[in-house]
Amino acid sequence: MIYPSGRAVWAAAAGAVPAFLVALALPSFWYLGLLWSCLLLAFLAVDAAAGRGRASLNASIDAPQQVGVGGEFSVHVAARHSGPRAAEARVGHEARLAPVDGSGGALLPTAGGGSLNLRFQALRRGVASFDRLWVRWRGPFGLVWNQVVLPVESKVAVLPDVSSARGEAITLLQHAALAEGHAQRRAGQGREFDALKDYQPGMGRRMIDWKRSARHGKLLAREFRIEENNNIVLAIDSGRLMCEPVDGVPKVDRAVTAALLSAFIALKGGDMVSLFGFDARPRVSSGAVRGPASFAMIQKRAAEIDYSSEETNFTLALTTLAARLDRRSLVIIFTDFVDPISAELMLRTVGRLTERHLVLFMMMKDTELEGLADLPPRSGEDVARAVVAGGLLRERQVVIGRLRLLGAHVIEADHNRLGPALVERYLQFKQEDLL
Repeated sequence: MIYPSGRAVWAAAAGAVPAFLVALALPSFWYLGLLWSCLLLAFLAVDAAAGRGRASLNASIDAPQQVGVGGEFSVHVAARHSGPRAAEARVGHEARLAPVDGSGGALLPTAGGGSLNLRFQALRRGVASFDRLWVRWRGPFGLVWNQVVLPVESKVAVLPDVSSARGEAITLLQHAALAEGHAQRRAGQGREFDALKDYQPGMGRRMIDWKRSARHGKLLAREFRIEENNNIVLAIDSGRLMCEPVDGVPKVDRAVTAALLSAFIALKGGDMVSLFGFDARPRVSSGAVRGPASFAMIQKRAAEIDYSSEETNFTLALTTLAARLDRRSLVIIFTDFVDPISAELMLRTVGRLTERHLVLFMMMKDTELEGLADLPPRSGEDVARAVVAGGLLRERQVVIGRLRLLGAHVIEADHNRLGPALVERYLQFKQEDLL
């Protein structure tokens, strides 16, 4: 693409005044005023032809693979060409990213090309991409711009800020006495064999290992511990209702933060963790991983859970999830609903899921509805709002009650306590040997 520069516009404007004066003073020689225009067009043609260099142009974008929400990072633009030396570049980016000092600028000359460093800030969680790069340069006279659009593919995973989650996780681990991230060993609890010990009065007879007792000539009892290889599935609904904000932050973002907190705890405790995201259909599915080193992978996959405006299809999502589970698992579902009609299909699927797995629903309290229900009746509109809000809250409790009748566990916590409440219930499940 070739178009005139500001210098060409000013040159044309400067030549228009003398041409007008010549035509005014010498009407019979009016055509002399066109000489400047013809001369300018000739220079423009020469400048455009001399400045061509698309075939020799090659550019690339270097950006970090991941960054936290609200963090700033640098993007390096490198252009290599054999012709023009002075060039400018501009990058195309998604709305998740905001340029700090602009999205383009002049390329600093380097050997065989130029480079440019730009600063961006990550605004929203997700996978942001730089999809194109504009590069332009002037001809030798500076009268025209030669511009090309280069397709590039550079993605940056905008991850949730887990610094506070890590601090909460460490506090909860210390509180639960999970030293060095291992599951607390309790004699006589759990199903995983740990060691043999001398039989003591008060121990159950089922703990006696009769074969080894006969071999050693004394009573030996089996000591068990809580299993460390349980399968934990974090299923996050990213449908329309979950994208509504709560205290300025979308529900799905709060769910992802709580899920990462529980994933950090579970991985430190020796359990296996997998992530599953869905809305109208399954979107994100990670395999089960184990060990604290796998937390970075879970965190990166969590960035792929995008915001959606579609209605959640619980039947398709939970049926797909159940088909992928080949062993008993703790399925933690982060979701929301407003009435029994929208949750009817979910209830049917949950009934089949609870037959084999331990299901836990995590929901945030609807503070807006609670505030409307408790609104002082100063006018008729306030009374109407309070009645409608109270009815919706009662219908919500009906659905929660039906979930519990189906065998599912339900936690309805404040949005600031969602993560700690989940971790406390998870540790309670392990202590009670329910996993």
